[in-house]
Amino acid sequence: MVLCTCFFVPPLQAQESPEVDIGGALRFNYNLSSWKPEQKTRGGDFGYDLFRINANAAYKGIYLNAEYRWYSDGFGGGMLKQGWFGYHFSKNKELQVGLTQVPFGIQQYNSNNWFFNLTYYVGLEDDHDMGIKYIYTGEKTEYQLAFFKNAEELRFGNDSEISHSRYSYDVAGRNKEINQFNGKFIYKFGGNVLQRIGFSAQYGSLYNLDTEESGNHYGLALHYEASYKDWNLKAEAMNIAHNPENAASTPDDTILMAAYGAAYEVAADFNIYTLTLSRNVPVNWGPVSALQFYNDFGYMQKQEDDFEDSYMNVTGVLLTAGNIYTYIDYAAGYNHSWLGGNYIDDFSRGTPNANWEARFNINIGYYF
Repeated sequence: MVLCTCFFVPPLQAQESPEVDIGGALRFNYNLSSWKPEQKTRGGDFGYDLFRINANAAYKGIYLNAEYRWYSDGFGGGMLKQGWFGYHFSKNKELQVGLTQVPFGIQQYNSNNWFFNLTYYVGLEDDHDMGIKYIYTGEKTEYQLAFFKNAEELRFGNDSEISHSRYSYDVAGRNKEINQFNGKFIYKFGGNVLQRIGFSAQYGSLYNLDTEESGNHYGLALHYEASYKDWNLKAEAMNIAHNPENAASTPDDTILMAAYGAAYEVAADFNIYTLTLSRNVPVNWGPVSALQFYNDFGYMQKQEDDFEDSYMNVTGVLLTAGNIYTYIDYAAGYNHSWLGGNYIDDFSRGTPNANWEARFNINIGYYF
């Protein structure tokens, strides 16, 4: 109803001349990983991370927001992170159409570090899909309503699987996300301590290319944020379920998810709990003007009894020096596909009594 009636709200006065703003970033990365013995002998590796272009444009009240990224071929190559058209019906009512962020959980990020939180690796943090979204931002309340026809589609074949060259994780392989509905509500309160408590829900179909039948998936999330002076706290709890209509020979206790040019298995049903804490410290060290210290924790509780749970913890600091932002992180993981162990099934079956693995990482980027 809101998505329909919002068209009848009188628009803001539109500008008469086009506006275009181009920005971007160039980033390099150093990492030293506990599970790579030859890399440790070399003292780690330092190389290219990404180059990106951001474009913002507006004319007659219609505006554009787009970001394209170029990673190395080993991480998926070029990909559109986001790209949508928008329109403000009033100062606090907005419509977005295109590849836009899914309104689920804490946004924009449920983390402070370069690695994101555990939620990102299962498609639940900074996820972007193809659809339409309505946003209301009030003094005390905020809500978003959205419909997503599908995830990023690059192949458009009759029965083609999604491309793995994508920024955010989506269901891949023989299942495809379609016809997803999202709703998110936030209540804001507090004086000296600014607080945001919210609830998110999503429900959609999973179309199977083998059986030509649709299963479903859903998610529920409760989230809380608090800011006091230079401190920030984020807490979140999620319940996630996938019910695909797979072929008889394919198990349904796992699903395939893909991003950055590769796919891995994820448990079909799980809970995720996250907690992050950060503190900003202004400094005057030559070009360095600020430090942000943080610790981001995530726990993935899998519903299958014989699956091993997954953990992630990142401790680090962000240095701000003019247009250069440098993340210095120590990221540790247990049954984590990106932090040692078995890439293919760490987020599904996992490995009993696995070792905690860690990666020391420095990401330095110039943003313009």
